[in-house]
Amino acid sequence: MTSKTDKGGHRMLPVGDGHVLHVEEAGNPNGVPVVFLHGGPGSGCQPEHRTLFDPALFRIVLFDQRGAGRSTPKRGLAHNSTQDLVADMERIREALDIERWMVVGGSWGSLLALAYAEAFPSRVTAIALRAVLLGGAEEIDWAFVRGPRIFYPELWRRFVGLLPEAERAEPLRAYGARLMNPDPAIHRPAAFVWHDYERALSVLNPGRVALPDSLADPGGTRAPPNTPFVEWHYFRHDCFLRPGELLAGADRLRDIPGIIVQSRYDLLCPPATAHELAVRWRSGDLRMVEAAGHSLSEPAVRRALTHAIDELGRRIG
Repeated sequence: MTSKTDKGGHRMLPVGDGHVLHVEEAGNPNGVPVVFLHGGPGSGCQPEHRTLFDPALFRIVLFDQRGAGRSTPKRGLAHNSTQDLVADMERIREALDIERWMVVGGSWGSLLALAYAEAFPSRVTAIALRAVLLGGAEEIDWAFVRGPRIFYPELWRRFVGLLPEAERAEPLRAYGARLMNPDPAIHRPAAFVWHDYERALSVLNPGRVALPDSLADPGGTRAPPNTPFVEWHYFRHDCFLRPGELLAGADRLRDIPGIIVQSRYDLLCPPATAHELAVRWRSGDLRMVEAAGHSLSEPAVRRALTHAIDELGRRIG
């Protein structure tokens, strides 16, 4: 299968199973090759992601993962697993005639970066991670259940209180069942609530968070956010990983230099996970960002990641 690149460096690359990925190149064609992995899963790449990289230093590759962004089919969940995404990265690398590249990812993107690097260590020159996620069930439970109950009890009560009382013992499964329902009147409001709840947990100071009064469909033509659907698909399958798989494989990264940027007050991906990875991956330098939350939009987080990317790029280039 082939693709054609337009004048803006964009192409649609067929990768099999009915999926066609939006791939974008920017920066210096002769620079240090680097691939950026967006979060979610399911969020897609944004224009500001390009600005993490010095365009004079890097040959920048960005792509929307299966079911996300401008890739098709939108919200396509069939043949959409961690292993599929890792294989897609190899297809992209080969299609762009890149021998080795640096890998950058945050949150879900950190998990995918690790999965790829452990599968193809000889193809990776360096790794920059932000907000480490390893995909364990206990991590998801902390991010969406235990952490909010402790730090945002009022938001937690609102999130759970929208559900019928019989479903409140397992709220993620209850919301997930709604997301999987083909009726838009059921899955639309669940997606909006999931998205707003997660967004509030992703920043240090979310301000006032207004969840709706009920899970009734608000109506209107606004499309529901994509990420909740893809996230639940991955969460319900344990991110398509065996328990402890990425930590167990961290020894395969021993010859790959890396920097881990981790926020001290990240509720969704807490520092303990990044610390555990750094202990296993001895060439991974853990750098803490104080007084910051999960989101890349927080200025201190963005500065730290941009600096890490630039430092690694100059080191290997």
